[in-house]
Amino acid sequence: MQITKMLIGWLRAAAEGVVAAMLAAMFLTFVLQVFSRYVINQPIGWTLEVCLTLWLWLVFWGCAFVVRHDEHVTFDVLYNSVRPGTRRLFALLGSAAIVVGLGYSLYPTWDFIDFLKIKKSAILKIPMRTIFSIYAIFLISAISVYAWRFIKLVRRGLPEDNLEVSEMIQNGVPDEEADERMEGGA
Repeated sequence: MQITKMLIGWLRAAAEGVVAAMLAAMFLTFVLQVFSRYVINQPIGWTLEVCLTLWLWLVFWGCAFVVRHDEHVTFDVLYNSVRPGTRRLFALLGSAAIVVGLGYSLYPTWDFIDFLKIKKSAILKIPMRTIFSIYAIFLISAISVYAWRFIKLVRRGLPEDNLEVSEMIQNGVPDEEADERMEGGA
C-alpha cells in the first residue's frame, strides 16, 4: 500500500511537471509572438499554432492527471443540504452517469480523432489526430477515475472529508482540525 501511494505521488508530481513545462513553453511562445509582431514587426506564424495546441493539451492533461475530483467547481447546494445516505446515493449516481456518458462517447470520439489523421495543422503540418488525441486520453482517465470512485463509494461510503464543518463539530472532530479542513489544509 505504501509503495502504491509513493508511486501515485511520483506520477502526480510528474504530471504536474508536464503541466508546468507546457505552461512555460506556451508563455515563452506567446512572448516571442508579441515580440516578433510588435517590436520587430515580423510576425511568426507558427507561434499561434503552438500556443493553441499547448493550451488544448494543458487543459485536458491537467484535467486528466492533475486536478482531483474535489478541486473541480461544483454546484452542491442540494448535495450539501441532504443527509449522508442521500449524498452517497447522489455521489454514486453522479459517478455512474459520468462513467456511462463518457464511456458511451469514447468510441465515436476516437473514431473522429482517428479520422483526423488525414488532416494536418496549417503551418507546422502536425497531424490533427496527434493534436486532438489528448481528448481521448482525458476521456479514458475520467472514466477510470469515476469508475474507481464508484467502487470506493460502494465499498466504503462517503469519505469523512466531505462532511461540513458543523457536522465535524457534531461528530466530535476537534475545532483546530475543522478550521484546518475549512481552510483547505487537509
